[in-house]
Amino acid sequence: MKNNIREIRKAMKISQDELGSICHVTRQTINAVENNKYDPTLQLAFKLSVNLNTLIDELFIFDEEGKHKNEQTR
Repeated sequence: MKNNIREIRKAMKISQDELGSICHVTRQTINAVENNKYDPTLQLAFKLSVNLNTLIDELFIFDEEGKHKNEQTR
């Protein structure tokens, strides 16, 4: 799932470490989510949305086409 976390976080001048601390996860978790290597839990998605003052559907972009490509290669 793609996201706009990095762009919004940087616009708010918040580091990955600060955002992780606010959301009760590690900086590495924030980095993994920003780099599309980890899809956050629903609870973390809501925490990110609240703390970045953004709606979830503005924060995350569901890539259904990419999902189907991954399913076909399995």
